[in-house]
Amino acid sequence: MLKRSTQPTINIKWYKAFLRRRVFLLLLAPVAFFFLRLAKINPDFAELIYARKIYKGVSHALSFLSDKLPFSLMEIEIKLLPFLVILGLVYFIYQIVSRKKKGRTAGYIITLSLINIVCIASVLFFFYVSMAGINYHRYSFAKISGYDIEKSSAEDLYNMTLDLSERAAKVRTLIEQGGGEFTKDGSVSIDKSNWEDLVNAEVVAYAKTGEEYPELKGDYKSVKAVASSKVMSAMEITGIFWPFTMEANVNTDVVDYSIPATMCHEMAHLRGFMREDEANFIAYLVCSNSDNLVLQYSGLMLALTYAGNQLYNQSPEYYEKVRATYTTEMAADLRADYYYWVQFEDTVISTASNTVNDSYLKANSQSDGVKSYGRMVDLLLAEYKANHQN
Repeated sequence: MLKRSTQPTINIKWYKAFLRRRVFLLLLAPVAFFFLRLAKINPDFAELIYARKIYKGVSHALSFLSDKLPFSLMEIEIKLLPFLVILGLVYFIYQIVSRKKKGRTAGYIITLSLINIVCIASVLFFFYVSMAGINYHRYSFAKISGYDIEKSSAEDLYNMTLDLSERAAKVRTLIEQGGGEFTKDGSVSIDKSNWEDLVNAEVVAYAKTGEEYPELKGDYKSVKAVASSKVMSAMEITGIFWPFTMEANVNTDVVDYSIPATMCHEMAHLRGFMREDEANFIAYLVCSNSDNLVLQYSGLMLALTYAGNQLYNQSPEYYEKVRATYTTEMAADLRADYYYWVQFEDTVISTASNTVNDSYLKANSQSDGVKSYGRMVDLLLAEYKANHQN
């Protein structure tokens, strides 16, 4: 006598329908790989077709939407992620436990779960490539701006760094004379409660800079102060461009004078300039073009820090000459910055964060990794020489 099998059976029709609904999502990954590869071998596509046309339109729309929220969507997503993972595991366990009632096998459920995970990864990868990855392969800002990057002598670097120091000293004095705000230790302070005013000042500065560099034009205002900024500091991160929500997320726990330059740096990423050295240089340019003295000072001090570090490596003697031109007020700002960051140096979290960031940059064709930030000095020298040809 034959008995009816009690083994779970697979609904083949439902399974095929499940796969059909996910084919589109699964195909997003190879499509993203194709366009990323195309951008790598064809910078004209990355710049002329994608960055200036497709990306500009899509990024404006997404950034406009995220700007309507007063908080960081990135921060919410990261905080929700552990709960979503736990919820997914609970649901997976429930599916395994109740599989016999639904006539399914454990292998069947595991397969469907893996397909769902791959679909999610495919969507995220496509979004990342679309909003960030391709832009790593656009024209260099040196090419766009017409600057010539060439080898420079230690004397060239000294003259440029000295110029930055003198300009920073003048602006710092104007801030003092203009009744600017300061912390107890004497460093420059900003009123972070008026965040929108600060963002608007940067938008105006970008618009002004865009008159000379049209590629920097764009009404991007989605710049968010991160509530968990202390966590970012522990990871030695001052800002994060989040392509999944088109937000520029800024660490506001750091010394105040550095915040405007960080905002401009992340806003450069919003505009599709993903290389770190270029974003730093653009931040300097934009801050320098601002009518806001604190923005000017922030950009100059960013440039002076990178140039000074490079000068010290090439000629400690020249560096000491420049260092002697720092005003007492500039020294107070730098001292506050040093004592803030020294507490986070060489910790497990900061080391891991730097390792991840280094790997990320190298994976996106920035072969110098975290050192690529320092290549900003090449652009600073090119700009300095262009402005002092005669």
